[in-house]
Amino acid sequence: MLKAKITSLGCYVPPSVLTNTDLETMVETTDQWIVERTGIKERHIAPKDMATSDMAVEAARAALARLGVDPTTIDALIVCTVTPDMLFPATACLVQDRIGAKGAWGFDLIAACSGFVYGLTTAAHLVSAGTHKRVMVIGADAMSRIINYKDRSTCVLFGDGAGAMIVEQLAEGEEPGFIGFLNEIDGSGGDYLKMPAGGSRMPASHETIDNHLHYVHQDGQQVFKYAVRKMFEVSRDLIHRNGYTPEDVSILIPHQANRRIVMAAAERLGIPTSKILINIERYGNTTAATIPLATRDAIEQGRLKSGDLVLFAAVGAGFTVGANLWRWKF
Repeated sequence: MLKAKITSLGCYVPPSVLTNTDLETMVETTDQWIVERTGIKERHIAPKDMATSDMAVEAARAALARLGVDPTTIDALIVCTVTPDMLFPATACLVQDRIGAKGAWGFDLIAACSGFVYGLTTAAHLVSAGTHKRVMVIGADAMSRIINYKDRSTCVLFGDGAGAMIVEQLAEGEEPGFIGFLNEIDGSGGDYLKMPAGGSRMPASHETIDNHLHYVHQDGQQVFKYAVRKMFEVSRDLIHRNGYTPEDVSILIPHQANRRIVMAAAERLGIPTSKILINIERYGNTTAATIPLATRDAIEQGRLKSGDLVLFAAVGAGFTVGANLWRWKF
C-alpha cells in the first residue's frame, strides 16, 4: 500500500452556460438528439479573456482554502491539460506563480481525458516515496478554444472547467488512502481523437487554419467502442488485483464523456446506477476536469463519505486509459 491520501478538493467553472437550446441556433441539432446520445443538457464556457490557467488558479485556491494551508506548503504542482495557455512555458509555471506556491516544482501532464487519473497516480507515488509531503493535482481545460462550433458531432460534447485535489503523506499508523492504480496507453488509436495541427508535425499555417485542423477531430464510433470496453476492463482488473469485488466499491466516479459509455461500462462491471456519479448533464465533457467536478458533486450529495472505497476511471485520446482506487479520507 502506498502512503498517500487525498486531503482537499476545489473546483471552478465559468459562469456562462451554453445550453442545448443555444446550440440549436448555431448548428443543425436538437436538444432531444443531444440528450439521447450523450446525456448532456448544458456546459460552461469560459469568456474570451479567461485561459486554462485562470480556471486552474481558482480551483487551486479553493482547494487550499478548504484545507486551510498556505500555498508555500505545496511541494509539487501537476497541471493536467490538453489546452495549455501556450506550448511553453508550462501552465504549471503560471499557476505556481499566481497562487504563490514558492518553492514548488511542477509540470504539465498531457493525457487528455485520463489526465487527472494519471496526475493522481503520479502524486501518490511522489508522496509515498517520502520526497514530497504535499502535492497538488489540477485538471483544467478550456475545450471551447479548440472546438469547431460548426461541427455538430463535437461541439455538443465539450465544456470548460477546472478541479484540484491535494495529495499528502499519511500520518504514522494511519490507514492507507491510495490503494492502487492501473494505467495504460494504446497509441494505435491515436488517429481516432486528436487535434491535428499546432505541433511540430503540422505547424500553424494558412492551410491548417483554412482546413480547420486546430480543432478537435473525432471518429465517434471508434472512440465509443474502445471507451466502453477499456473502462470496464481497467476497472475490473484494478478491483480484482487489489482483492476487492465490484460490490465493495462505494462509488464509481468515471470520466464524464458520454452517459451511454459510463452506463455500458458499469453494467458490465455489475455496479448499480445508485453507485455511479454522473453529472455530465450540467457540464459536458470538461476533459481533465470531469473527475474532480464529479467528486465535488458526490460529496455535496452525500454520496461520498470518509471511509468509502472510491473508484476513478477514465479513457481518453491517445488512447489513454486509467483507474485509481482510493479510500476516501475526508
